[in-house]
Amino acid sequence: MPTPAFSSPRQTLRTLLPGILLCSGVSGAALALQSLELRVFGQAWLEALVLAILIGVALRSVWAPGRRWKAGTDFSAKTLLEVAVLLLGASIDPQTILAAGPGLVAGIAGVVALALAVSYGIGRLLGLPPRMAVLVACGNSICGNSAIAATAPVIGAHGDDVAAAIAFTAVLGVLVVLGLPLLVPLLGLSPMQYGVFAGLTVYAVPQILAATAPVGALSVQVGTLVKLLRVLMLGPVVVALALMAKPEDAAREGSAKTRLPLRRLVPWFILGFLALAGLRAAGLIPDAALAASQTAAGVLTVLSMAALGLGVDVRMLSRAGLRVTAAVVLSLAALGAIGLGLIRLLGIM
Repeated sequence: MPTPAFSSPRQTLRTLLPGILLCSGVSGAALALQSLELRVFGQAWLEALVLAILIGVALRSVWAPGRRWKAGTDFSAKTLLEVAVLLLGASIDPQTILAAGPGLVAGIAGVVALALAVSYGIGRLLGLPPRMAVLVACGNSICGNSAIAATAPVIGAHGDDVAAAIAFTAVLGVLVVLGLPLLVPLLGLSPMQYGVFAGLTVYAVPQILAATAPVGALSVQVGTLVKLLRVLMLGPVVVALALMAKPEDAAREGSAKTRLPLRRLVPWFILGFLALAGLRAAGLIPDAALAASQTAAGVLTVLSMAALGLGVDVRMLSRAGLRVTAAVVLSLAALGAIGLGLIRLLGIM
């Protein structure tokens, strides 16, 4: 939903502030819980953005925010999320691509493309709506929560769908981190092979460390590299979704497809993402600015996830839960099988 227009900047701020402050409070609680996890367990099994959704959903289940909060929560869920995605472009490191070699890079791109198609097909066969199937496919095939969050505004996904996809993906992501090392003896994987396998299946970059550390340093290094390359597929996939989605929207509005300008074909924040990635490749982003953009992107993402959680009706989650869980589990199994196929195909030892 677009942010409503206001007569003055002061009125705009006054209208948005209650909802933004509410989301900030939920985000602060999520960050505090993540810090507690780090102190108690040595690592955060549930990241702040997941906790923000869960806290928001819990709060929404006992209290429905009224009209006073709506403008700010809508702004946080949409506009602030788009800004966060834009800022992620500055974190794209071209050296990562060069260091991997063309064979592995092409293989990872192929795995992502095939996994997207298979996962989407599984979701549709299980009766998921098209947008939910896209969210599950992108979350499984690319980078979990971040891919879901980045894809949602492009395809116009409903907040309930976004939160449901992230919630179930997050739970399964923790189980993957805990169970994946157990497959090493079962599948007879070497540290190198396991690093590639983990990088292709684990959802979040921080989780790759927890999933590969029990196996060895080589698995950590390879897994991190493969995971980062997989994350790089997010930009092209989101752009492709935008190119497919916007003409369809225009057709429903009765507009000529050929008359759509670039700004309507590709959302502004994706153009910004690509521009920042280009500046990073050219070495025009100072290290201090890079660190600041990464921090800002992380904070804004948590804030937007809090807004999504506050807008979720738990009853909607319970109705969608079984089908979404089945789609995520089956899609992850398919992704693992595709990843093992790539390892065999490339002869990785």
